[in-house]
Amino acid sequence: MRTANWKEYELIDTSCGERLERWGNIILIRPDPQIIWETEKNNILWSKAHARYNRSSSGGGSWTPYKKVPDVWNVKYKDIIFGVKPMGFKHTGIFPEQAVNWDFMYDKIKNAGRPINVLNMFAYTGGATLACAAAGAKVCHVDASKGMVQWARENARLSSLEGAPIRWIVDDCVKFVQREIRRGNKYDAIIMDPPSYGRGPSGEIWRLEDQLFKLVNMCSEILSDNPLFVVLNSYTTGLSPSVMNYLLSTVLLKKYKGRVSADEIGLPVTQTGLVLPCGSTAIFEGDN
Repeated sequence: MRTANWKEYELIDTSCGERLERWGNIILIRPDPQIIWETEKNNILWSKAHARYNRSSSGGGSWTPYKKVPDVWNVKYKDIIFGVKPMGFKHTGIFPEQAVNWDFMYDKIKNAGRPINVLNMFAYTGGATLACAAAGAKVCHVDASKGMVQWARENARLSSLEGAPIRWIVDDCVKFVQREIRRGNKYDAIIMDPPSYGRGPSGEIWRLEDQLFKLVNMCSEILSDNPLFVVLNSYTTGLSPSVMNYLLSTVLLKKYKGRVSADEIGLPVTQTGLVLPCGSTAIFEGDN
């Protein structure tokens, strides 16, 4: 699956472990370990970037500005507006390849013909939340980072969705699902974008490969009797689309009628016409 509907984001070129990207009218260079090819950097914009993220040999890294970069600027995808800023560890607040999933969610909800209640976990700055809300869904947005939830709320305001029926929850996602099971709450659609590694509320180490089967099982307990979809994203190298397909199929198809598909997601590269892979998505679609 590839995202090709952006107008204010562009993956211009890739070479020597780096991406050359346009975010609105700001050009950034960021590292990407998948870019193992050492092709010629013929595009003139390599020398005209506003800033580059340089990794440190001791871990982490920092941004080197070449031109003045705003603290925050806005980038629009269809009717959704995001505040963008260079952050620590090379991020900007958007994973643009996820737009292909936002489009899928929007269309499914818009054409459902019934009210849809969505749970978005590990919800980051709210791209999926806003796509679902724009389509008319009621959304519960959960992330453990207070700063990210606040950023998502600001994106909702920018997108004129501050009045949409969105619950903003700062919480550990696993603990939240466990409480929802006890409360008997149900959702017609669930979105999961868990990190590869992390720490739980008591300092315990989270490894996605160890926890994902348990998490999907728990989520199956809070799905409604007529689920619309479940979307599972992963940027973990060991979790191939086939593995994710098998996981969702094993858990969900024994409970619900529907189908599971999985694929790499990626971004088209303007310079070459090729696609840079950017993780994987598995999707369960209910028969309804």
